[in-house]
Order: sequence, then C-alpha cells, then structure tokens
Amino acid sequence: MDFDFTDEQEMFRKVVRDFAEAEIAPHAEAWDRDHVFPTDAVRAMGELGLFGLPFPEEYGGSGSDFTTLCIAIEELARVDQSASITLEAGVGLGANPIFTFGTEEQKQRWLPDLCAGRTLGGFGLTEPDAGSDAGGTRTRAVLDESTDEWVINGEKAFITNSGTDLTSLVTITARTDAPGSTGKPEISTIIVPAGTPGFEVQPPYRKMGWHASDTHGLSFSDCRVPAGNLLGERGRGFANFLATLDDGRVAIAALAVGVIQCCLDESVRYANERNAFGKPIGSYQAIAFKCADLAVMAAQARHITYHAAWLKDQGRPFKHEAAMAKLYATEAAVTATREATQIFGGYGFMDETLVARQYRDSKILEIGEGTSEVQRMIIARGLGLPV
Repeated sequence: MDFDFTDEQEMFRKVVRDFAEAEIAPHAEAWDRDHVFPTDAVRAMGELGLFGLPFPEEYGGSGSDFTTLCIAIEELARVDQSASITLEAGVGLGANPIFTFGTEEQKQRWLPDLCAGRTLGGFGLTEPDAGSDAGGTRTRAVLDESTDEWVINGEKAFITNSGTDLTSLVTITARTDAPGSTGKPEISTIIVPAGTPGFEVQPPYRKMGWHASDTHGLSFSDCRVPAGNLLGERGRGFANFLATLDDGRVAIAALAVGVIQCCLDESVRYANERNAFGKPIGSYQAIAFKCADLAVMAAQARHITYHAAWLKDQGRPFKHEAAMAKLYATEAAVTATREATQIFGGYGFMDETLVARQYRDSKILEIGEGTSEVQRMIIARGLGLPV
C-alpha cells in the first residue's frame, strides 16, 4: 500500500498553501466580520487554476485527478472555510454536473469560464420543505411545446454561489412529470442562467458561520429557459444529483481535514507559547493529551478521506467510503474546533481568533451535502440493513 502523494501533488500543495497564507489568511477575519464575498480573491483562485483542476484541458481545465482537488480544498480550509467551500461548490456543484451530464454544446458554452474562475455555478437541490428528503422536490418545470421552453415555478433554499457577481448559472432539480400524476415523481435537472426573467435571488441569509461564502434562497415564477437547457436525460435528475453528491461528500471531508489540521497546528503553537503557573500550558497533561487527540483525528480523517478520493480516481465504487469519510471527518472537525477553543481559553471565545471562526464555521459540515444522519443511513444500507 502506498499512502504517499506524488511529488507533483506535494509541490502543488505548497503552491496552494503559499497562496492561502498570502492572499486569503490576512483578510479572512475581516471578510468574516463584514460578511463580504471576496470576488477578487475568488478570481485569483481561478487564475491559479483551482476551479479547473479536475476537468480536461479542452474546456480550460488542467486534467488533474480528484485527489489533487481535495488537496486544494484542504489547504484553503486551513485558513478559511468560506474560501474553501466556494471552491468546493464551484467545482463540485457548479461545473461538475455540466461536465458529467451535459451535452457537448453545454460544455463548450459554460465550462471554459467556470474552469477559469471567471464565473461560478450553483446547484439548486434543497428546498424549504425538501432537504434530506430530496425526493420531495416541489419545484416544477413544464415543457411549453409551443415555444420549446421549460416553464419553472418553485423555490430553492441554502444555495451556495447563487448570488455573486460571478454567478453565471444555477442548475436546479425540478419535477417534470405531468401535474396531478400519482406515480413516482419524475425529477430532472435544468440549467437556469443568471438574470433569466422570473428567476429571483433572495437576500443573503444571516448565518452562524461561513460569513464570506455566498448563500441565498432562490425563487422561480414562470421562469422560462430553452428546452435545450435540460441537463442529462429527462427523469434522471434524481440519480444524477446523487452521483454528484458522492463526489461532494469526499470534497467536504477534505475541507474538514483542513479544519482539523488547522486546529492541531494552532493548538500546538499556542500550547508552547502560553504560560500558566510558571510554564507552557503544553507541559500539562490536560492540554498535551488534547493536542495528541487532535493529531489522531487529523491522521484518521486524512486517511479515510484520501482513500475515498483514491477509489474515485481509480474508477472504483466509492459511495460507501464517501459516506464514511464525510461522516467521520466532519464530526471530528466539530470536535476538533471545540477542543481547540477550549485550549485557547478566553481568547478562543474572541471572534478575531482563527479557532473561534473555525468553531462557528464547522457545524455546517455535519449538515451540508448530506447530514450525518443521512451518511449513517447510507452506510447502514451498504451493510445490508433494511434502513
């Protein structure tokens, strides 16, 4: 078994780490405080090639593997989760569905700008009454054959990258079965360009964390898009977005790995610098053992996450491993941020402290792109249990 990253991946890690520490870290606290989406920094991430990592060169990507993308997401998360989720969602939820399920015309139209970071895409799945129960989608799209257009009505909730100055499209799930039908809902995915009449982006949410990440509710009122904006086969939307979420769960786990590593690094540094009762607090077993536990969490989360990424890169099934990675890494991240805040004591409760921001930001990791409960359900089903 070879657990080493390639030399190229290690060099790439350093490039992203240097970028994150120079371009993201000095401003992240202010962006968080002022709830600012850092458009220029996102463009710089695009210029570095981060948004095009897993896509072919013919669409403006670099043809890297999924593991390399996870490395980039991890490194950004070490300094700022908002920047990291902007990349993760931009690639995994914005561009990847178009690359995986789109026609060649759709790829040529949308992917070059998405890969370059000149634009961002969102993925509208969650609704006010349909989160984990994604099959409960109420948004409906009816094909108007007289104009060859989809007419969309409905709402979406908690959609990342949906209202920025860079947003060019949102791919949504919608019921396309005949109104009043009593059979299994037919769910399809449709590309809705930003600015389409009838497509309204709601005011940004007031969130507990991820203050520099863009998140909005969306509404559609007789919103018309060409029939050719159907993404993938009609009625295959449910299956397609489940496949999309498998990728996203590994990527979120990589984000969580970065958070845990941040907590470990910050805690060890502070435990060596902070003195109490005449010596560094790291000399006391209560603090030293917390740091040791953080090191174990980081190692475990990294191994389970990158094993899942490796399986995907090998073209092997990874649904079960994706759920395990997402479950373990995100729950470990929440624990790690809590323990790091405890190590920092009163300073850990101050908003300008990095561990405090990581603490606030981390809770959503157990919820977004499939809750911990959903991951346990997937794992249990993989074990053959009738859940």
